Amino acid sequence: MGSNMITNFDLIAILPELFLLGLITIVMVVDVFRKKHVNGNTLSWITFLGLLIIILATLLFLSPGNTTSYAWGGMIQVDAASFTFQLIVMVGAAITTLFSMYHQEVNDKGEYFAMLLLSVIGMSMMAASSNIILLYLAIETTAIPLYVLVGFLTKNNFSIESGLKYFLFGAFTSAILLYGFSLLYGFTGSTHFTEILAAIEAGKISTGLLIFILLLTVVGFGAKISGFPFHFWAPDAYQGAPTPIAGYLSTASKAIGFIVIMRFMVSIFSPEPQSWTTLLALMATASMFVGNLLALVQKDIKRMFAYSSIAHAGYMLIGVASGTTMGFKAAMYYLLAYLFTNLAIFGVIHIVEKSKKSNEIESFQGLMKRSPGISLVFLIAILSLAGIPPFGGFVSKVLVFMAAMDAGLIWLLIIGIVNSIIALYYYLTVLRITFADSEETNSQPIYLGWKLALSVCVIGIITMGVIFTPWLNWLEVASTNLMLLH
Repeated sequence: MGSNMITNFDLIAILPELFLLGLITIVMVVDVFRKKHVNGNTLSWITFLGLLIIILATLLFLSPGNTTSYAWGGMIQVDAASFTFQLIVMVGAAITTLFSMYHQEVNDKGEYFAMLLLSVIGMSMMAASSNIILLYLAIETTAIPLYVLVGFLTKNNFSIESGLKYFLFGAFTSAILLYGFSLLYGFTGSTHFTEILAAIEAGKISTGLLIFILLLTVVGFGAKISGFPFHFWAPDAYQGAPTPIAGYLSTASKAIGFIVIMRFMVSIFSPEPQSWTTLLALMATASMFVGNLLALVQKDIKRMFAYSSIAHAGYMLIGVASGTTMGFKAAMYYLLAYLFTNLAIFGVIHIVEKSKKSNEIESFQGLMKRSPGISLVFLIAILSLAGIPPFGGFVSKVLVFMAAMDAGLIWLLIIGIVNSIIALYYYLTVLRITFADSEETNSQPIYLGWKLALSVCVIGIITMGVIFTPWLNWLEVASTNLMLLH
């Protein structure tokens, strides 16, 4: 599929990844030669500013508009969808870097930021992959650094245990995914999405075998988005990981899993649309109920929001399961709003954790008295998660529910509404504790990086709830690209 010569466009197509590799090199060199512990946030600021420059460069040089182009012999697809999700991942990583400041266990470690950036490279390649070999390599490039980051707190036995559990579960589901990919190659003779689809349409794979391959790939992708029943790693991983990484896992990592699902289902399984939409609708239903019901009984706030994250994967799957451009646009809008919302949630958890040395929900008691500003951010973020106007989460839920109605999935719409009501209980419980009176009067320390990160999140949450037309116009192009078979 194309010439063997490397063209200028080939290099432009991987510009974000090349810049990220350069940034990793800079971070590691600075880490080797700087005076240790003189300024523990040096690496954080270098990583953040580097990501900011890469985001701007991506906006300037890689914006594809309405066009779809291929690079590296058709292995990389450059379109509005890949461009959008590359930006989402980099923004998520930049905010995570800001929250990592003043985290004594990580902000002085060059390898922490190198692993974070390496995972961004993997996710960026996942977003643009149109070849199953490249996609699998990108998935592993994403997963391995995340295993390390989850278990990064080496003085914390539970963190190490969580990282090991995440690794074992991830390796198992990746092996199943690889088996599915091997069957696709074995029966079609190609690794490119478009050629695989052509072979399927030509009848080279029977319907029964195609559905079996669908099940194998859903296992692999379902684990990436922590959808039921592939969610078991999430609560322990979120609880044991450094809190900024828990936020990153719940947003950027989940987002990239969704674009792969959307692109893969349309590109490979379009001859069997009823099969994959039904399967994802059932996964959405189970994820919402399991996530919300188990969140009700949690005492640890990171575990509670881990189960909440599973439920939100279910809401997003409603949009994907509709199998329409409208549904894909709704899912993408939900992912973007969720990025700002959940990063703000875990940012506040991180701040309280550093002060109270606890992740118990009760540690939030009296937060309003200790830090009114942080409490306001927490209020906005939780109301957005609950789908209360005028925040981004409200518009997101309306869009996915409208997509379900448009696709005739009325039963799924009703289940989504019921689960939104269930979720209100534990969200409001946390808010009640946060705004409860407390005898403690010590103020909550808030550092510059944290203020900047929370400000970006709040601006994102509010603008996506109030000024949503520009966001929708942007995502309309991206969702249309995803639905097109090239």
